[in-house]
Amino acid sequence: MGKINLIEVTKDNLYEICKLSNTLNETQGKFVATNSYSIAQAHYYPESAWFRGIYLDETPIGFVMVDVVMDDSPEEEKPSVMLWRFMIGREHQGKGYAKKVIDILSEKFSNEGKKYFYTSCGLGEGGPYDFYIKQGFIDTGIMDGDEQLLKRDLQCSETA
Repeated sequence: MGKINLIEVTKDNLYEICKLSNTLNETQGKFVATNSYSIAQAHYYPESAWFRGIYLDETPIGFVMVDVVMDDSPEEEKPSVMLWRFMIGREHQGKGYAKKVIDILSEKFSNEGKKYFYTSCGLGEGGPYDFYIKQGFIDTGIMDGDEQLLKRDLQCSETA
């Protein structure tokens, strides 16, 4: 496996990152907004949206966006972060890259003193629920709109 890097999205790599959304199959596309939409949305939340292109060595393979403020987490769980968007291009799936990204992010935010790493996902065939459970996220039993809310303890040595 090459090296996974999280690279700032700039005018130089914007197009490559955006076109990765086109690699998802129809089912996967229903579970995540396009990268172009996510990047546009991030510009309206500059205080909380942290986003990067996911690279395998020099090749763009995905996109990630995290809410680094997460104001709506329970007081005793602050500070926490929320995985807002996450995708790996179709031809790069099933190779362990998504797991590596979750590990990189967990380590980053744990080192920054964050307590929990949240995400939410739609349920159904082709959805990412089982992937997140395998990565140490637990089902909170709470629905966030039409998505299931999951969380991973970043201060527990077994998952951080």
